[in-house]
Amino acid sequence: MQTSRWISAKLLLLVILFARPLWAAELPWPNRNGPFQNGSAAACDARGVPLEWDESSGKNIAWKLDLDGLGHSTPVIGHGKLWFTAATADGKRQFVYAIDGRTGSVIHHKLLFENRAPEKLGNKVNTYASPSCVLEDDAVYIHFGSYGTARVDPQTAAVIWQRRDLPCRHFRGPGSSPIVWQNLLILTFDGIDQQYVTALDKRTGKTVWRTDRSTDYHDLGPDGTPERDGDIRKAYGTPAAMDVNGRTQIVSIGSRAAFGYDAATGREIWTVIHDDFNAAAPPLHFQNLAIIHTGSGGTNLMAVRLDDSTHGNVTDTHLAWNRTKRNSRLCAPVLDRGRIWMLTENGVLFTVDAKTGEERAVLRLGGSFVASPVIAGDHLYACDEDGLITVVRASLPPTVVAKNQFHEGMRASPAVADGAIYLRTFHSLYKIAAAGAK
Repeated sequence: MQTSRWISAKLLLLVILFARPLWAAELPWPNRNGPFQNGSAAACDARGVPLEWDESSGKNIAWKLDLDGLGHSTPVIGHGKLWFTAATADGKRQFVYAIDGRTGSVIHHKLLFENRAPEKLGNKVNTYASPSCVLEDDAVYIHFGSYGTARVDPQTAAVIWQRRDLPCRHFRGPGSSPIVWQNLLILTFDGIDQQYVTALDKRTGKTVWRTDRSTDYHDLGPDGTPERDGDIRKAYGTPAAMDVNGRTQIVSIGSRAAFGYDAATGREIWTVIHDDFNAAAPPLHFQNLAIIHTGSGGTNLMAVRLDDSTHGNVTDTHLAWNRTKRNSRLCAPVLDRGRIWMLTENGVLFTVDAKTGEERAVLRLGGSFVASPVIAGDHLYACDEDGLITVVRASLPPTVVAKNQFHEGMRASPAVADGAIYLRTFHSLYKIAAAGAK
């Protein structure tokens, strides 16, 4: 018994010291939103990330890699490799990259899917390679929306399985990233013609469940068809898995409504009605709250209380707080030590108490933002569309500590691993690390 307690104490100490989940020991940035699904790096990975660098002199730039194709997918990182997607501007060819994190050399640049006649994007922001990959020790899951989904071997990039039969008219391009829960790969399709969440067996690619949205979009015209070709139904949401009293729910935000689904079966458990569309930010989990960013229509930031009574339409019963003004539009909020950091598209950084929704601080950065910020240690990195990366001390009040300019802009969100931050501009990938860092 004493030996068992000693081992448990040692494991707890290791978790505290290294602050990275034991299940992700070699996966410092396994998905779009980082190891904790909140946009924050583990303490061991944040340690030593530079605050300043210079492209002209090469200061703290470990390497720079020029890329073929376009894409806004965030790199996922594990076992010394970075994985991300790219596509030709017309969407006819879609690729996956694997990059050596130490040297910046290309390990794999694999063509996964070819498309004869991709649907036009209909906007200047999105690409045909915007969803981020998901990384596990023995698999990389790659998703291009309805154009294709695949599991590949992380050593050889060999395709284990692929699916090209999951229908959806994206209209403005795919944007929802997948997540993994146990043996399921969870995918989101909020198009103009179909809106649903589905789970695939991650080992075989076979469909386990599919749940259609039950949303009333209030968009039917006199002839009974959706107005604006169904554009109001469009969303780009990446879900999150949340434990609710020992059972896992998939919290998923779509146009006009957000949902909690039973992770194992897809059964709808609860819904919250909202007025927005184009939902893209992953939900955040703080204590017993699901923190939901509703999209780019009117845009609310709200907290839904999750407990055994959260069933059915809980719009009027389970909102712990609802912030209705001065919210971000395209950038996903991030969570750090009970504080939500939220960056508007015109460069205003807000700090909000995650428990109460109370605004704690405001800092005006300026610029234009699509990429979501990340937290590394005590600092927040905000990357604008003109290539200016502002480093902010994430304190109360927050303060700007450095500004670093690239030669071109970025819309992909950063990733952090092993004392380095990886930044993807429109045509290049950078590793920012102090001299001598691994």
